[in-house]
Amino acid sequence: MRNVQSTLLLSELSKTGRSSVQLPPLDVPEGAWAEQVPSGLLADRPPALPELAEGDVVRHFTNLSTLNMSVDTHFYPLGSCTMKYNPKRNERLASMPGMIDLHPMQPDQTVQGLLELLYELQKDLAEISGLPGVSLQPAAGAHGELTALMVAAAWFRKKGERRRQVLTLDSAHGTNPASAKMAGWDTVTVKSGPNGLADLDDLQSKISSDTAVLMITNPNTLGLFEKQIATICQWVHDAGGLVYLDGANMNAILGIARPGDFGADMMHYNPHKTFSGPHGGGGPGAGPICVRDFLEPFLPAPVVALRDGSYYLDSDRPWSIGRVRSFFGNTGVLVRAACYIKTLGGPGLREASDVAVLNANYLLARLSELLQVPHGNRCMHEFVASASEVKKKRGVSAMDLAKRMLDFGFHAPTVYFPLTVPEALMMEPTETESKETLDAFVEAWRSILEEPAVRLHEAPHSTRVSRPDDVLAARQPRTRWTAF
Repeated sequence: MRNVQSTLLLSELSKTGRSSVQLPPLDVPEGAWAEQVPSGLLADRPPALPELAEGDVVRHFTNLSTLNMSVDTHFYPLGSCTMKYNPKRNERLASMPGMIDLHPMQPDQTVQGLLELLYELQKDLAEISGLPGVSLQPAAGAHGELTALMVAAAWFRKKGERRRQVLTLDSAHGTNPASAKMAGWDTVTVKSGPNGLADLDDLQSKISSDTAVLMITNPNTLGLFEKQIATICQWVHDAGGLVYLDGANMNAILGIARPGDFGADMMHYNPHKTFSGPHGGGGPGAGPICVRDFLEPFLPAPVVALRDGSYYLDSDRPWSIGRVRSFFGNTGVLVRAACYIKTLGGPGLREASDVAVLNANYLLARLSELLQVPHGNRCMHEFVASASEVKKKRGVSAMDLAKRMLDFGFHAPTVYFPLTVPEALMMEPTETESKETLDAFVEAWRSILEEPAVRLHEAPHSTRVSRPDDVLAARQPRTRWTAF
């Protein structure tokens, strides 16, 4: 039985006069605040902070940590989100004093080591993508999308062209149309065909002289490689448009296929998904972008450059769209990604993708005995199963199944995405999971699918919170802490 204290808030555990710190005497002369700080900015009483002993604080947060799932404690088969185990070696390297003790305002000559690492990362990302222009500045994948579309808009403005439309696939990540709208374009949706790939007839009918960019994910969100990607890119280029590759699924093709080679003009990486870095919890993140040489002058400034044997942040870029993030970017995540790439090298990166694809196909083959998989018996790094038959026969939804999976010690797969598959269960085992883990995951599914529907409707049974009201949380979010 869990200790009752572990479920209480710090404010509920608070006892007046209890403390875990000893502060030195206040050395600010009495009355000095009145001279230095306007009276309207001074509080009339101390903040209502909890008063606790050190043991209370440590136990509180340690107990909270045991309520969470994490990639260090559980298997995370989150399709599209790519929650894979990250080597602790990269955490240690990114925590070295020469990395974390730097200040973003230091002169370039005092941070040559870090600038060299970032310069090499730019080169590596360019080589992996086949696109020579690189910006490490964007703060996340969606931010990378937006930044690349802003680069495209600047290029069209320079050419004197006013195009209004961005094409996105109906299976695309929701950030694609959102990014296009924020960059000032209207979105036109392209349908998927019955095979899960882009409907070429629908796509061709919608490409026009008004098409600025086609945003496409390859491999797509169904875990399928767009076989006609070269033709698709050629059609867009013939119309004078650009092709943007959503790089969320690069985990499947490292060292195997380069977006620049099959026709993409721009792309972003999710370094925490494809390489290494903390993921989830709202950040921190990074979303580097790569572009073709004719788009390179429009990249955000600064970029890391090399001149006369010295590395520096190059801000002298007259066609740049400007800075899109404070200072240079989230170098902590970038350092982890660089360490991952240098550790594995080209052959190692390809092997990582080979194993990611192998694991996904193994899991697909075993789960297809239990669940419907609408789009074939082969995939890339992920696949989408469907609970539609289970719901039709037993009234059990994808959400019911996903919630019950938590009781078995596995995080739930991504549910209800993409929208093109009813009762979608999107799964991605990644390259970091063992065969034993995948087999245990399959057996959990087997057990769950044999359980009474009423037990599944009430799942999960073992978690501190069972089924929060998602609609209420979305409509009435509590975004700030208030004291009791």
